[in-house]
Amino acid sequence: MSQLETAMAILLRTFDKYAGAEGNKGTLSKTELKTMLEKELPGLLKASKNPDECDKLMKALDHNGDSEVDFSEFVVLVAALMCACHNRSPAK
Repeated sequence: MSQLETAMAILLRTFDKYAGAEGNKGTLSKTELKTMLEKELPGLLKASKNPDECDKLMKALDHNGDSEVDFSEFVVLVAALMCACHNRSPAK
């Protein structure tokens, strides 16, 4: 697989690893999202220094209002983080 295909496969596996621990295998509950963030992006929550940050993130990501984050909503998070990282990288 190419690097991009590998990255996509990792994103799919990461979502699936955490989704469904509490029920629906197609979505992340607030608890599942928090666990995923703590394990996969530990610097994100530590940098915020705000215990309510996960709640705010959940609300921002949950576009359809079902109190869960589906894969499409998860991809929005990943894309936003990638854009933020890209904008901070030095020009080449």
